[in-house]
Amino acid sequence: MLDRVSRRRVSRRVVAAALAGVVGLGALAACGGGSGDDEGSGPVKLRFLSLAWQKESLQANKDLVAKWNAEHPDIQVEYVQGDWNSVHDQLLTAFEGGDAPDIVHYEAASIGEFSKQGYLADLSGLLSDGFKGQIDKGIWDTATFDGKVTGVPFLLESQVVIANKKLLDAAGVAVPPADGGWTWDEFQANAQKLTGPGKYGVAWALKSPTNRVLNLALNFDGKYFYTDGGKTEVRIGDAEKEVPRRIHDMLYTSKTASPEALGMSGADTLPGFFAGKYAMIPGSVSLRQQMVEQAPAGFEWVTIPPVKGVSTNQAANPQTLSVAADSAHQKQAAQFLEYFLNPTNMAALAKGDWLVPTGKQANEELVKTTGGKQGWDVAADSAKDLTVAPFQMVDGYPEWKLKYATPALQQYFANKITLDQLGTQLVDGGKQVLR
Repeated sequence: MLDRVSRRRVSRRVVAAALAGVVGLGALAACGGGSGDDEGSGPVKLRFLSLAWQKESLQANKDLVAKWNAEHPDIQVEYVQGDWNSVHDQLLTAFEGGDAPDIVHYEAASIGEFSKQGYLADLSGLLSDGFKGQIDKGIWDTATFDGKVTGVPFLLESQVVIANKKLLDAAGVAVPPADGGWTWDEFQANAQKLTGPGKYGVAWALKSPTNRVLNLALNFDGKYFYTDGGKTEVRIGDAEKEVPRRIHDMLYTSKTASPEALGMSGADTLPGFFAGKYAMIPGSVSLRQQMVEQAPAGFEWVTIPPVKGVSTNQAANPQTLSVAADSAHQKQAAQFLEYFLNPTNMAALAKGDWLVPTGKQANEELVKTTGGKQGWDVAADSAKDLTVAPFQMVDGYPEWKLKYATPALQQYFANKITLDQLGTQLVDGGKQVLR
């Protein structure tokens, strides 16, 4: 999801200004809950802007809103459908115009700017301790800005490995348990075992490499962004070089990674994966949905847990629910959030999106209801490895990624520049963006 965010945020204020006069924004502007128009007689009315888009997720969202409304006649919630591709600029216009929805669905990496501008309510005192205790502090940190909790993190996306079970069996590679994946060394050694005539052990889809590299860099405590004395800069040390070097080695030294996958997205690798050209695909835990829906009859696949360096830590960019600071009914909105995201409901929402719930009990319920099949045991266990990453807290990250990091990483993975040259370009780019 971070890839979408970066594209949307480039020149967002220019785009938002242009959109301000578009009639189509009237529907969103009408979602405002801060005017107090519904105070007095009748039920409290809240508008909930949702970005759910998959069929099962859409139904789960709408069913939960309908159930709430039936059980709470004094607080009525109107479901409003949003779209990931346009919501950022629409929200910017709505917030600046004072007509934002009461409840906003978005993601941690994108709500920071709205939070810092005072558009989102601090939920710290509006949510119960029991509710807050279900989610680990590292996940709450992703939605905490200047000491204020301005979003409830509820869905996570971890990086796992999807593998062809028959090819693993044929090569004598055992599937690790859900709570204990391979180390990077083991992953690379297994890729070697799975490489042979006409097939590669792994396909790294690196069309948009930056988020993946910085995400997995946390395996080796690679931060990339360092803040000292209030100034942030990009630094490239051994920890930051570890993941790019290992991927590069798989491409050009051991030749266990397919070079044709470099320009692909995760979904682009699926035909070759199903055809046996690649034995393993590192990617999002949500890829499991496409396995279920698209894999040919008789195709056996398994989910390998996150790969381990010095840790299995990864960057968490959870989807979030926020309350507008201008909402006249923040307390009631928080009540709805606790209901909407109780363990059973959160598990249902995660299942609909093939993602990981942030809540501990929701994780347990999801594994119980699915029997851990289709990789749900691995997905649930991976939640413990997800935490806030330095790049998520840097305002200049989207520009650095677009202008400097992505082109430099693409050059490096294409074997056109050295690892040291990659580091130089990343540092120099940071000097331009973080000045």
